[in-house]
Amino acid sequence: MIDLNSDLGEGFGIWRLGDDDALLEVVTSANVACGFHAGDPSTMRSVCARAAERGVAVGAQVSYRDLAGFGRRFIDADPRELADEVLYQIGALDACARAAGTSVSYVKPHGALYNATVHHQVQAAAVVDGVRAFGPLPVLGLPGSLLLAEAERAGLRPVREAFADRGYTPDGVLVPRNRDGALLRDTDAVVDRVLGIARDGRLTAVDGTVLTVEIDSVCLHGDTPGAVGHARAVRHALTEAGLTPGRFVTA
Repeated sequence: MIDLNSDLGEGFGIWRLGDDDALLEVVTSANVACGFHAGDPSTMRSVCARAAERGVAVGAQVSYRDLAGFGRRFIDADPRELADEVLYQIGALDACARAAGTSVSYVKPHGALYNATVHHQVQAAAVVDGVRAFGPLPVLGLPGSLLLAEAERAGLRPVREAFADRGYTPDGVLVPRNRDGALLRDTDAVVDRVLGIARDGRLTAVDGTVLTVEIDSVCLHGDTPGAVGHARAVRHALTEAGLTPGRFVTA
């Protein structure tokens, strides 16, 4: 069984990004934007309600306070403020989730914060401090990251994640979005990536290096061109291969 997660609720006001309804028919976990890089109270509550109806786990996708940059710019944040802002975002989403009859089940950093916590000790610890202040929620992150090491040290469940539609460097980190190879755009390539991870624990970096990975969840980005088609094809291929999509959160 393999969890499929996607970044949802990333519109703002009248602006919409991605097809949340279609993706909620495919994924098993929803990383919902909490208002700092995208999202607003009405969007958050609506996505939580639709996730609850479909039995999809709700996760808080926490970010730097960076609406203008969509959370994709590094911010040298004060660690105490960053921890407080992580706590604030989880609490806001949990209020919306509880109004919809569910609750926040896990936390995943977004964008530049996600990438920073791979190697940035202070920010990784700050994110974990914010999560722990809320409660013992699982934390999604890149395998081998300082974020997951800090989560485990704090007694939180580390959830290892791979990306269906992002390029990897030979070091096992994501190719920056402003470089060639950052995105996989072909549906067949996305499906092959996920099947390789799920069946063999392997993926190929942009230079051809074969990486060994152990993961608990696969991310299908909601804002990638062709995202819904990719997601549907991945779910179909997994099912055909006898690999049932299912939530890593069981309660």
